[in-house]
Amino acid sequence: MGSVRQMRLVAYSKTGPTARHMGGWRHPESMLDDFLTPARYAQYARTLEDAKFDGCFFADLIGIYDIYGGNYDTYVRNGGQISYLDPKVVLPVMAAATSHLGLGITLSTTFHNAYHLSRWLQSLDVLSNGRAAWNVVTSAAELEAQNVGATLPPRNERYDRADEFLEACFALWNSWDEDAFVLDKEKGVFADPAKVHYVNYSGRWTSARGPLPTPRSPQGRPVIMQAGSSDRGRDFAARWAEAIFTDQRTLPALKAFYDDIKTRMVAHGRRPEHCAILQASTFVIGETESIARERAAYLKSLVMPETWAARVSGSLGADVSKIQTEQDLAALQGNQGIRGAEDRIHQTVREKGMTLAEAAVDDKNDEIVGTPSQVADHLQHIFESGACDGFIVAPTYFPGMIEQFCRSVVPELQRRGLFRKEYTGKTLRENLLGVAAA
Repeated sequence: MGSVRQMRLVAYSKTGPTARHMGGWRHPESMLDDFLTPARYAQYARTLEDAKFDGCFFADLIGIYDIYGGNYDTYVRNGGQISYLDPKVVLPVMAAATSHLGLGITLSTTFHNAYHLSRWLQSLDVLSNGRAAWNVVTSAAELEAQNVGATLPPRNERYDRADEFLEACFALWNSWDEDAFVLDKEKGVFADPAKVHYVNYSGRWTSARGPLPTPRSPQGRPVIMQAGSSDRGRDFAARWAEAIFTDQRTLPALKAFYDDIKTRMVAHGRRPEHCAILQASTFVIGETESIARERAAYLKSLVMPETWAARVSGSLGADVSKIQTEQDLAALQGNQGIRGAEDRIHQTVREKGMTLAEAAVDDKNDEIVGTPSQVADHLQHIFESGACDGFIVAPTYFPGMIEQFCRSVVPELQRRGLFRKEYTGKTLRENLLGVAAA
């Protein structure tokens, strides 16, 4: 008898008080005195691990969005989604506080060096005993380029660069054989040099001689995450990704995305089950449905319209206050913008009959609202429809919403046999995909 398919859960995180809900930091129960302290992130990790989450990952940007109004005033003053701490220093704290939770970070292939990035990720993977993940992004904002003294490549070139970057990283991660260490004190042999290899990778944009000084981890290399939604982004994900973060507005759109990615994986010679497609989901939970809806309305009231506009402007790469037509959007974007954000706005135009300007500032967070049982019903319906392999859980306010989800919805999913009660693997790749090592 085959094993029952179970959903995957990964938490969406920011190193600050606001993750995806723009007004969440204003909630009376939102913690604001600890987001710059190690204790917050250690406790967050323990909460997720106690609930048997597959992992968490941190979204990040190399800077602060300053597209709306031509400055960063709104983001700073109104509590925009800023990564106040570099996740690279936060994840080791979380690794030390846990033993099973996967630990992911967003890093750009456009503005990092392949050798340095691969060494840091492999070091985290070794120290965490095989629990590291890399959310691969190509960067889509001129401010990031300016902050590192570079130029933002053309859209159609970024994924070509990323392909080379990952080829180089994979080669570096494979520069040590699994059994390279000998550790024979009597013979004076610490490691076998025949099992450590030069890489000599040379591409158009990326090169690395190798080898890394960092050996293989128990899962071989970090798990690769991705969130591309353009045609080129989907093809990139189908080649490399083991977990995909998507944010589709309807169940048919999610199912179409799921089927498309799985088909592309086969075309790349990969097994479809070797990538978990995870739908972004935010929750408002109440003891009764009416209480949940009152809480959702209150949370919505905390979102300042200007802050929402600044967020959308950052994602689009264009100031939404200046957008009236498609031509306006294209002219303002230039070389910037995240295709997924643009696609969501076009979906809103189609679904609600709005103009582009109206859709761009439409305050729609798409929370799943209800009792724990109703939330579980909703997740079960999406999951069992074959439209995803699990969910990215994004908090409204912190830590209350995450704690509430872990203590009320997760046990309901476990009771229904939809989610694990215990970890069965030792590494993130084992728990997420059932694969022992890369």
